[in-house]
Amino acid sequence: MASLAVINIGAIASGDLAQPVLDGDCVLVEDGKISAIGGADQLNANSSDTVIDASGATVLPGLIDSHFHVAIGEYQPRQKVVDFIDSYTHGGVTSMISAGEIHMPGRPNDAAGVKALAIIAQRSYNAFRPNGAKVHAGAVVLEPTLQEKDFEELASEGIWLAKFGFGNYRDPYDGEPQIRWAQKNGFKVMCHSGGSSIPGSTAISAEHLLRLKPDICGHVNGGPTSLDNDGLRRLVAETGLYLQLVQAGNLRSSLFILGLAQEHEAMERVVVGSDTPTGTGMMPLGVIKTVTELSSLGGIPAPTALCLATGNNSKAWELNSGIIAPGKDADLIIADAPNGSTRSDLFSAMENGDVPGIGVVIIDGEIRVVRSRNSPPPTKVPPVLKQPTPPTARAHA
Repeated sequence: MASLAVINIGAIASGDLAQPVLDGDCVLVEDGKISAIGGADQLNANSSDTVIDASGATVLPGLIDSHFHVAIGEYQPRQKVVDFIDSYTHGGVTSMISAGEIHMPGRPNDAAGVKALAIIAQRSYNAFRPNGAKVHAGAVVLEPTLQEKDFEELASEGIWLAKFGFGNYRDPYDGEPQIRWAQKNGFKVMCHSGGSSIPGSTAISAEHLLRLKPDICGHVNGGPTSLDNDGLRRLVAETGLYLQLVQAGNLRSSLFILGLAQEHEAMERVVVGSDTPTGTGMMPLGVIKTVTELSSLGGIPAPTALCLATGNNSKAWELNSGIIAPGKDADLIIADAPNGSTRSDLFSAMENGDVPGIGVVIIDGEIRVVRSRNSPPPTKVPPVLKQPTPPTARAHA
C-alpha cells in the first residue's frame, strides 16, 4: 500500500464551509485516500513512502472545475488547442465536470446520436486521465428527440450528467419533460442561464429557471451575459438551486450573487467553474483566479472562498474529492503567496487579490505537478524529501 505524507504545513484549508481551516501540520495519505490529519510526530509521517516538506506553505483540496467542455481526448476543436487538460492540472484543477460535449464537430441531435456521444465521452475519459485528472464526462445534451426510456437506458450505462440549453427547442419551457425524466433517473441536470453563448444556444431567463427547476443553474453570473438583478434575487431567495459562478461570466454579477448568498445564508449553494473553452479562450488558472477575485473583491475570507471551488462542488455533484478529511480522495495542492507578493501567506495574498503560486499538485496520492508552469512561482517552494525509486530506474541501476 503506497503512502505519502505532507509535513511542515503552515495552514490546511479543508474545503468544507463548516470548518474551512483545520488544525495540524501534516496530512497522511494511504492508497490514494487521505488517512489522517494532525501532527507529523504523532502520525509517524517520516515512515511514509513519499514525504513532501510543505515548508510552511498551505495545503488545500484539489480544485474542481464544475463547468468544463471537453470534446475528444486532449483536443478542443473550438479553440484548436491540444494538451489543455494537462495544462489545467498545472492550475490546480484535479477534477472536471462536463457541461456537455457541445463543441464536438457535427454534434448529433437525434436520440441515438445524443446517447452515443454521451456514452463514448464517458467511456473515453474514464480510461484516459491526462496527468491524472478526473474528467467526469458524458453529459447528455437534452434534445426534444429524447424520451423517458432513453434516460433509463443512459442511466443503466452509468451516465449521470445532463445539460439543458443547447437542444433544438423552440421554447425553453418545452424542455421540462426531458429535465424531469433525467432527474427521475438520478441525473444531475445543469441548465444554461442568461443570454445565448454560441449559435445554437438559447437565452434562458430567471422565469424559465423557476419553472424548469434544474439542479444547477449554470454560469448564473453569465455565460457570458448575466441574468438581471431582479431575476438573480428570485433565484437565490425562491429556489434551492446551486448557483454556479464562472470565470467566463460577468464579474459584477458574481459579486452581486455572492452578496445575495450571504444575505440569505445560502453560501453552501455557490459553486465555481471556469466555463471553458469559450470566446475568452482556455483558462488553466480560471478557477483559482475566480476564487481569488471572490475573496479579494467580495470580502470573504480566502478559506471560505476556496470551499466554493472544492467542497461545495463536491457536495453538489456528490463526489469523493474536494474536502480534506479521512477517506476522501487524496487530491491536494500545496500553494503559497506568489513570489513578490506583499503578503506572507496564501490566505492573505488571495485576500489581497494575488493569484496563488502552486508548488505541488497531488492526485489520488500521486505527485503530478512540481512547480506549476502556469501559476506564479510560490514564495515557499516545497521540496520532495523522500520518494520511491521508479521501477525503470531500479532496473537500470
